[in-house]
Formats: sequence, C-alpha cells, structure tokens
Amino acid sequence: MADAEQKQRLDRILCNLGYGSRREMQKRIRAGQVRVDGQTVTDPSFHVDPARASLELNGRQVLWQRYVYLMMNKPAGVISASQGREPCVLDLVQQPVKGLAVCGRLDKDVEGLLLLTNDGPLVHRLLHPRYAIEKEYEVQLHFALTDPMIRLIEAGIGEYRPARIRNAAEKTCTIIVTEGKFHEVKRIFQAAGNEVVHLKRIRLKNLCLDESLQAGEYRPLREAELRDLRAEDPAADPE
Repeated sequence: MADAEQKQRLDRILCNLGYGSRREMQKRIRAGQVRVDGQTVTDPSFHVDPARASLELNGRQVLWQRYVYLMMNKPAGVISASQGREPCVLDLVQQPVKGLAVCGRLDKDVEGLLLLTNDGPLVHRLLHPRYAIEKEYEVQLHFALTDPMIRLIEAGIGEYRPARIRNAAEKTCTIIVTEGKFHEVKRIFQAAGNEVVHLKRIRLKNLCLDESLQAGEYRPLREAELRDLRAEDPAADPE
C-alpha cells in the first residue's frame, strides 16, 4: 500500500493535470466517469497515489507526471506565451498540463527550439543570467557579414556580453549568446550595422533542436537530454 503522504484527493489530481477545475472534476467523478485500478470511484475525496494507481477518465488512461518536459519546434507566427489574443505556442500542445510554461521566449517571427515545462527550478537555472547558459541561433542577415562586425560582436557590443560567431558566410552565421535579453540577437547585429531577416534557435545549453520535428510539432525530452539539462555547470556562480 502507498504511504499516506503519497496519496492525494482524486479531484485534486485530475485538476492539477489540467483536465478541468476542481468543481468540474468533482461533477465528473460523481457521474461515474473516473475509474481507479479498474473500479469506478464516485467520491471526489477518494485518496490515490497517482504514481502507482491506474487512472481512467471517460475510458481514457490518465498519465500522471510530476514534471513534463517537451521540446517544440516553434513556428513563426505564434507567440511564446500561455495565452493571449494571438495564437500561442501552448495552443499547439494537445495534452493538458497544468502550469506548463515556456522556458526562454522567442519573438513571434522567430522559429526553432522551445522548451516547455512545469519544472520551475529548472527554468530558473536555465534562464538566470548568473549561469550564462548558452543559446545558439541560425541567422540570416540583410547585409554581408564582415570581419569588423564579427570582432565587435565577439568583443561585447553596447550592453551585451561578448557573443561567439560560428559558421560565418556572406549573409549567414550562427551566434551563441549567454544572456537572453529582449530582442538580444537582433539588437546585437543592429548595433554592429547589420539587420537580421530570419532567426532560428537551434540549441539551449546542450539541448539541440530535433530537426525531425516539423514546425509546430513537439515531443517529450529523452532521459539523456533531460539529464544534460539538469547537470550543474562547475563554472557557474553558486546560488
């Protein structure tokens, strides 16, 4: 039998998983729509260990996870927010997850890697400036990229930390930044006398975009990917 402290009210479990409000879940439980380990339960206060019990809602299995980690290939034209008047990236997620949030937003016109999770401590560590987590972008430019521009960017331009330019060609390159300020990459190139015409994030720390994901598609992180994201950077400042 599961320890008492592992158990939670059935209505609370379903609510926390995003299937509806507590009141809605109470109505559905009383209506006989929920089964626990194959048995119909009509008491919303029935206590269950969600990590061990088999739950069904309207005949469909309910998968319980404390934290969810999704990699998305963000398409252009959607905003990196949970809700709003415009289409949002979370509108593309089919599974209900309460508290799911975007780790490191991308502008509406920017494509590429997004991490979606409800793991607040991990989001904090990946986004806090003190940890200098690398973000890598593929960039297309309006003007030819020159050596003086590269030197300016890599020395640290304006308010921005030094960035690294890789794979430089006439009007394309990748850039690695460690801050994540508002419009950072666009403003870095603007300060260097150029203009970004297309931007795609391809890496966050050591999590690389799965190129098999079409725009708007997502998948759960693999165990190795999550382990690498969680790994402490020995060079980072302590909390």
